[in-house]
Amino acid sequence: MIRDDLADLIYKATRKAQRKGSLPKTEIPEVLIERPRRAEHGDYATSQPLKMIADINRALKAAEKPTLTPIQVGKSIVHRIEESPFIGQVDVVPPGFINILLDDGWLAWQVDALLEAGETFGNVELGHGQRVQVEYGSANPTGPMHVGFARNLVLGDTIANLLVAAGYDVQREYLVNDAGVQMERFGQSLYARYCELLGRETDGIPEGGYQGEYLIDWAQQIIDEEGDRYLDLPYEEAVAASRELGLKIAMDNIRQDCARMNVHYDNWFSERSLYDPSTMDAGGTVFDHVMSVMRQGNHLFMADGAVWFQAKALGGNKDEVVIRSNGQPGYFVSDIAYHYNKFVQRGFEWVIDVWGADHQGHVPRMSAMMTALNLDPEQLTLYVYQMVTLLESGEQVRLSKRAGTQVDLREVLDDIGPDAIRFFLLARAADSQMDLDLNLARQQSDENPVYYVQYGHARIASILRYAEEQGHTDEGADISLLTHPSELNLVRKMLELPEVVVLATENLAPHHLPYYSQELAAAFHAFYRDCRVVSSDPADAELTKARLRLAKAAKVVLARTLTLMGVSAPERM
Repeated sequence: MIRDDLADLIYKATRKAQRKGSLPKTEIPEVLIERPRRAEHGDYATSQPLKMIADINRALKAAEKPTLTPIQVGKSIVHRIEESPFIGQVDVVPPGFINILLDDGWLAWQVDALLEAGETFGNVELGHGQRVQVEYGSANPTGPMHVGFARNLVLGDTIANLLVAAGYDVQREYLVNDAGVQMERFGQSLYARYCELLGRETDGIPEGGYQGEYLIDWAQQIIDEEGDRYLDLPYEEAVAASRELGLKIAMDNIRQDCARMNVHYDNWFSERSLYDPSTMDAGGTVFDHVMSVMRQGNHLFMADGAVWFQAKALGGNKDEVVIRSNGQPGYFVSDIAYHYNKFVQRGFEWVIDVWGADHQGHVPRMSAMMTALNLDPEQLTLYVYQMVTLLESGEQVRLSKRAGTQVDLREVLDDIGPDAIRFFLLARAADSQMDLDLNLARQQSDENPVYYVQYGHARIASILRYAEEQGHTDEGADISLLTHPSELNLVRKMLELPEVVVLATENLAPHHLPYYSQELAAAFHAFYRDCRVVSSDPADAELTKARLRLAKAAKVVLARTLTLMGVSAPERM
């Protein structure tokens, strides 16, 4: 990347200045290259002279030599920067910044480089093939997926996209919570609805069961497919059968919703497998093995008839039940076994779990769990996001218009579509509360950011189709003709994508993508406004070729950015 190349040049120039004696030999701090807020300050800047001035003057005073100003330090560095084709101008400005302007001719030639990179443009090498698992979505399969879970899906999936672009070996996983008390209550609740629809008296929905109206629809679906045959089974068998049929219905719906959201998993992991002996070559279950590891480490104790994990001794905020007094596994032991499976059995080097804000309190115990399993807590990232508020006409939407209950993801998908959902839910940092404005998402205007960006891509496609109809191509284009400020500014903005990928990946901050996409679309719209792309004047034939090639490059980069967000890049709108 240009930024890394510039940092290397500044570092080498500083070393050379020290060797030549114009600067004393002091430690050279890491060279940080940033983008100035104001365009007139250049394309890049560094405050390296300001960072070094204290050490430099301390060394000069010790040697009884005159001290320097940051401006003088900057000039000593700049004087020794090696010539480079991408550097156009370098200035040292108060109070001690080095500002760098890219060369116009070099910028124009990058259009061909962008086109040559194609769909790989923006890829960077950070991960070096490190095996990473991102587990996200993972809504309990006891009902339709709530719209709030959309943010989990979008954040996790986009993080996975970024990690792939950054050179990691990524697996996307959905944890199917198909074990435990909640699934038992789900089966009981569904069977109660099944009996009610068939006229059989029941005790109703059990305490702590599921009241949603969707259970009536699902029970009717079971009746349509299976009839009344479960009425004749013993209660426990009927509940078990209802649980399995309900699980299948729930998972079918979840898979369909994920597919519509352009979310596709590499693996759907069953929680039950943690208690299945067939999953362990050495016999027993993952749960059994983990309990043995915990006992050997003296991390368990008995109290109140239950088995507890000593999380507090390892930095957790409270001790956790792993086996209840009734002999059943607690909720947390599944987390322990699941992460043992991820790290030890499957060998992932880094695991990212995407969790809602209601799980924030679980973070300390997860770190304690990693320590108890003799794993490095730094290998586990718990990515916690804030909740989503659905707005319509400025008012919060709490209930479904159709069912009068929670707002399901499917309902919002039907309303505004997956592209708008993904773009809007990425637009804020994960630790910020998120408003999803349905009215804005429905607008087909520049005020709607996803429409604005997608329209930029569609506009380029329209220009290229028109050019082809008029007999124009970019074959043999002389891109040195691209000299207009709006042309070069568009190239500048396109070249930022790899830096955005690095920033978003290193900080797990995918919200940088929608911001960048809007800036890129704005740069293209400005170019289109200021520069006639397809001209019928024969005198402009060569310039038309060059601008068509620039438009093609912009289309590639805009599509690449949209793809990283999981948003479509339409050819027509």
